[in-house]
Amino acid sequence: MVVAFLTKSGGFLGPIASLLGLIMNGIYEFFHLFGIQNIALSIIVFTFITKMLMIPLTIKQQRFTKLSSRMNPELQKIQAKYKGKKDEDSLRRQQAETQAVYRKYGASPTSGCLPMLITLPIMFALYAVINRIPAYVTNVKAMYDTIATQLATIPGFENVLVEISKGLPVNAADLSNTNKIIDVLAKFGTDQWSLLETKLPQMAAMLSQIVPDILKVNNFFGLNITNVPGLGFPNILIPIIAMALQFFQGKQMTDQTSSKDNQSSAAMKSMNIMMPIMSGVFCITLPIGVGLYMIASSVFTIIQQALINKYLDKVDVDELIEKNVEKAAKKKSKKSSSTTASLQELAKKQTKSINNPVIEKKRDSENINSMNQNDTSNDKSEPHNPTSISEIANLLKNRNVEKGDK
Repeated sequence: MVVAFLTKSGGFLGPIASLLGLIMNGIYEFFHLFGIQNIALSIIVFTFITKMLMIPLTIKQQRFTKLSSRMNPELQKIQAKYKGKKDEDSLRRQQAETQAVYRKYGASPTSGCLPMLITLPIMFALYAVINRIPAYVTNVKAMYDTIATQLATIPGFENVLVEISKGLPVNAADLSNTNKIIDVLAKFGTDQWSLLETKLPQMAAMLSQIVPDILKVNNFFGLNITNVPGLGFPNILIPIIAMALQFFQGKQMTDQTSSKDNQSSAAMKSMNIMMPIMSGVFCITLPIGVGLYMIASSVFTIIQQALINKYLDKVDVDELIEKNVEKAAKKKSKKSSSTTASLQELAKKQTKSINNPVIEKKRDSENINSMNQNDTSNDKSEPHNPTSISEIANLLKNRNVEKGDK
């Protein structure tokens, strides 16, 4: 069971990160049963599992992309037709024609965006978990907790941590409890642990027992995943591999979704250049563990995309359109039936009292009493406003009787 620590991610990503943290903790404990204690291995397996969970969204998005290759030329013709026209009538007709194209293909303007909108929070939550491993993995947290508890008893330890943690957003006021201290210690690389032992000799005995275990847990082929790679060798290999895989991943996507639209192709090519560069920058400035996640994610995505491409190559676009149109028609029919049922239910509630003689008789009696009171009131009083069908019927009936008497 994972206890709620202050080091966990908060905000709207908190619940997602907590769920993913349970998965990460489960993976680590599973390997721990076999004597394997390694965060890097857990991150790799964790990445594969979370990516597998998102496969349905990925397939849905790729189907829409394949459909867009047939639909986009028609949408672009409509945009060209009304280019520069800003009057209300033109905008209304452009919207109507655009919606007609989407109906023709059984698609929705949000079909391509929805999977991405769902995926993005998951990706940010994944980063939060990987960047705060001790907050989500119980056994790892226990290692840091022992050191943090001892540190908190040493006067002036805050200034030492701030000095050692240069480059990290840390100040003495933040180190108010052990959870805050663990936030700092979790980002310590090999050099920071050595400095801590030098600056606080009274901690040397404890550090010599626990730090080797922490370094072993964070080891990945000789690299400490809590270290920032920088430009030195061999750490620089992580950003280089991440960039190369990101570039190959983008090229793979472009080859699958290639179209005759020069504007879209140019935008895709620009993105395929920018994304690898951004990945490289992130990997250089963030801990190796984040870069390892990016590499594992790209490897799995490349394999996944290759399998999806084979599947989509067998999918006929015309059949896909036909299925989408049928699905949209069923959805519309179901929605229409639901609306009709709601209206019928409302009508039944409104006319229920008319069909019930007991309620009708009671209301008629109340209406007669009300009319008698109105008759005895002065002429300046406000007229009675009927509020039900039975009251209106009684008023009309009384008026007819009065006309007959006259």
